Amino acid sequence: MTETVERTATGAILYDRAIISQISASHFVPQGWAHAEQLTGEMGSGGRGNTMLVGNVPRQFVLRRYRRGGLIGKIVRYHYFWTGENETRSFAEWRLLAKMAEFDLRVPRPAAARYQRRGTFYTADLITVTIPKVRPLSTVIAEAARNADFWASIGAAIHEFHEAGVYHADMNAYNIQIDDNDKLWMLDFDKGCLKEPGPWQQETLNRLHRSLKKICTINPMLHFSTSNWEALLAGYFAASRSA
Repeated sequence: MTETVERTATGAILYDRAIISQISASHFVPQGWAHAEQLTGEMGSGGRGNTMLVGNVPRQFVLRRYRRGGLIGKIVRYHYFWTGENETRSFAEWRLLAKMAEFDLRVPRPAAARYQRRGTFYTADLITVTIPKVRPLSTVIAEAARNADFWASIGAAIHEFHEAGVYHADMNAYNIQIDDNDKLWMLDFDKGCLKEPGPWQQETLNRLHRSLKKICTINPMLHFSTSNWEALLAGYFAASRSA
């Protein structure tokens, strides 16, 4: 994957020519595409209306404008404090995704990233290639109970990311996606990075566990139990021992 940076009047665009041969500001707004539809969250996932599915089959993309969450997001939605081009949310995530693609990890392929600076603040956007036929883990386990082998495979796949040093800032039941072959894909690496092994690995597992328990309170019919979590951990640590 080769990155190309083009300067604009207010910032810059980073992109992969192998995916998008020519790039312009129009690619970063829904109106610039022949087809665009909003992607929303489910079961309290916090989908904030800032993500669009754009383009047409067979080449579709996900266009995301970075938007703040939490209390500060109620006051300042899209603006971040400028600390340098390489620190922008969009460029950092694009490059992390590119590095993970080199590791052959199952993540969206980055297509283009943009920032627009105004004084001490900037806004950011990211375009990634759509992963076909994936659904959130939350959806998969809402439909039917899955056996121990399924949960163990989830744990083993998470270990694959951890072994590569990939830190996901918000690993939850929505950012973990499952394809038709029950393979795990991981989305949304905003604020993610590469790290040396450490306590963060257990912390991200704990975050996922809290996410699964939380959605069970939203949908009591969800197929998730203590034994499922134990199977996930068994798969994780089995992969650790064989690494």
